[in-house]
Amino acid sequence: MRAVLCALILLWPLLSHTATLREAVTEQAQRNFPEMLELLSLPNVADRPADIQRNARFLESAFSRRGFKTRLIDNPAARPAVYAELAGGPGAKAVLFYSHFDGQPVRPELWSQKDPFQPVVKERRDGSWHEVPRERLFARPLDHELRVFARSASDDKAPIMMLLTAIDVMKARGDKPAITIKVLLDPEEEMGSPSLAGMVERHRELLDAEALVILDGPAHSSGRPTLVFGNRGIAQATLTVYGPRHALHSGHYGNYAPNPAFRLAHLLASMKAEDGRVLIPDYYACIELTDEDRKELAAVPDDERALLKRIGVSRAERVGGNYQEALQYPSLNVRGMSSAATGEKTTNIVPSEAVAEIDVRTTPECDGRRQFELIRRHIEQQGYELVEGPPSDEERARHDKLATFTLHSVQAAMRMPMDAPVGAWARAALGSRTANDQPVDPVSIRMMGGTVPVDVLVRALDLPFLTVPTVNSDNNQHASDENLRIGHFISGTETVVSLLSTRYP
Repeated sequence: MRAVLCALILLWPLLSHTATLREAVTEQAQRNFPEMLELLSLPNVADRPADIQRNARFLESAFSRRGFKTRLIDNPAARPAVYAELAGGPGAKAVLFYSHFDGQPVRPELWSQKDPFQPVVKERRDGSWHEVPRERLFARPLDHELRVFARSASDDKAPIMMLLTAIDVMKARGDKPAITIKVLLDPEEEMGSPSLAGMVERHRELLDAEALVILDGPAHSSGRPTLVFGNRGIAQATLTVYGPRHALHSGHYGNYAPNPAFRLAHLLASMKAEDGRVLIPDYYACIELTDEDRKELAAVPDDERALLKRIGVSRAERVGGNYQEALQYPSLNVRGMSSAATGEKTTNIVPSEAVAEIDVRTTPECDGRRQFELIRRHIEQQGYELVEGPPSDEERARHDKLATFTLHSVQAAMRMPMDAPVGAWARAALGSRTANDQPVDPVSIRMMGGTVPVDVLVRALDLPFLTVPTVNSDNNQHASDENLRIGHFISGTETVVSLLSTRYP
């Protein structure tokens, strides 16, 4: 298969420079789809280092075939990162592009296909998705509404393939990049990039650049090119409420032994109002939006009625006045709950403990540790004694309410001014070459909701940064049936071509 891909890349007729960018990208994309499908067939959950190594070798080879100088950068966990570099024209400044190639864990039984790592092509008919032959990806004209379903189809292997395809398009058209392209592909982003800081410290000179561009995340639903000037951080914590020393017969002890599942439910309910606003004192005190901030947020052309319809709820929470404004405040999310077994394994018991996994999406003004301390204080104010682990007999005898609240990883939020020079460069690039070779005004977003390890890169390398999301917003990332809309692969590749073709000031 690899030999076939090499032959396709080397022997396919050169694209005519008279073709529009859309035509050139479409032809090259169809040439590269087999390579993308092969990449998506490689399992990439980071807890299996051997799988990550296979992905890294595949990607190193893909960049090397296109003339990049490449190397694998190893880490103590044996999950190598991929570095690639391609020199631009005389005097070209370097821009570092960051993506990741690991993916979220999968539960195959929740997917509407045999295997999340066996990519399938589907079309939508009669309100549902139907598998079609892969050959549809190579038909002329290309159907932009087709989708490829696989883990990491959108997050984040597609943007890597867009970058590779953009290089192929430029070579076929005889264009040399206007910047020196440096690429860092992270093998551990979905687990918080634990090795990234050390890697950057050891290879600071290698990664030195004028600016950082993150290729990750969904583009705006309007279909316009999208520039994002910041991202939320994240703090993760576990809350465990304790009941009896061990599970008890619900007939013998119901109405007598306190049930930790109910106590956990009451405790969580005390943290948020029904309208979604956090009730913990000072939780939002770190945020003050100016009139100019609100103007920037209102300028994003969101269709909130369509958004509510797509996610399947009748109304939004009342944290912000609109979707963009809601993202400017720290969140409080329960990402998982457990107590006793459910389904066929259910037994009639009073459980011994109940657990809530919590994540807090943070902002540059609201550090994750600050928010954690506010939640911890609130738990104590509800009468709970916080202990370090399962309580001792003495602690059980002395305290009615016992819990542990443990902070795990913390990633900081980052944001650039929306009038920063890196934004001016990107706007000029996206306004210069588009699908119809006509200028377009990109959507500028103050801060996206997701988290990427920008804080590590920016602080270590002292770089201005920008996120350029390219995939469809309804891609189901992190969930089952993750997918990539083919039309977004085409438009995303056009975006990358435009960036690579524009000299950094």
